[in-house]
Amino acid sequence: MHIVVCIKQVPDSREIRIDPNTNTLIRQGVPAIVNYYDLHGLEEALRLKEELGARVTVISMGPPSADKALQQCVSMGADEGVLVSDRAFAGADTLATSYVLAMAIQKAEDEWGPVDLIFAGKQTLDGDTGQVGPGIACRLDWDQLTYVQKVESADPKTKEIVVHRHLEDGVERVKAKMPVLITALAELNKPRRSSLPGILKGVRYSPIVWTTNDFEDLDRTKIGLSGSPTIVGKTWVPETKQVETEMIEAETSQAAVETLLDRLYETELPTKLGWGLEV
Repeated sequence: MHIVVCIKQVPDSREIRIDPNTNTLIRQGVPAIVNYYDLHGLEEALRLKEELGARVTVISMGPPSADKALQQCVSMGADEGVLVSDRAFAGADTLATSYVLAMAIQKAEDEWGPVDLIFAGKQTLDGDTGQVGPGIACRLDWDQLTYVQKVESADPKTKEIVVHRHLEDGVERVKAKMPVLITALAELNKPRRSSLPGILKGVRYSPIVWTTNDFEDLDRTKIGLSGSPTIVGKTWVPETKQVETEMIEAETSQAAVETLLDRLYETELPTKLGWGLEV
């Protein structure tokens, strides 16, 4: 059984700042981490590896510095890490990214055998679109199971997998035939911490790097900026407003709540509803 996990190195959202002049992300000095939801996909792949003896290949498209993210994945238990990196890939939107990753997955099949499962996070912390995973499935003409919160079972013999999908109106239990792509929710599991031997292995590991020269049938009109039809018309930073505060003093919590409700009724409720009442 061969499992591919697609990951992305993203800026730590807790440290993100916006340049007030250009309205763009300030990436200098901001630590990079493995995308939060991708780690849950990796953890599930590692659990299946331990249960079924699967091989786990991690693939990421990004700059050379993304090798640190792949080293972390190997330290957790992945067998191989592949970095798809080339200046020609820069500026890719979700359409171009899904194309390159699909090509990389097909190349991984040539290198290490047919892929049965692909895990990806439901979305990334920086782009937040949720489009790359489904885009890969469409490129490969695979079935996709999105918003998965539980993998109930996976049988490499019958090629069947049973998952629970979190929907707006409930949970859907689905049985599907592999190969299939899964997008992971945070509820899927709790990612493990790397062991000391795993950390040492990861530090010493050098990820495999694939450039445009490693893909024979790569259509260069579908990669990078030229293959990205997305146009950002405008970005801006919301203005911050000073809010007046009032301290409510009361002898009991019940009295404090009653005073707060009175204040809200007098000032906020009639205005919000447009009643124009005199209280």
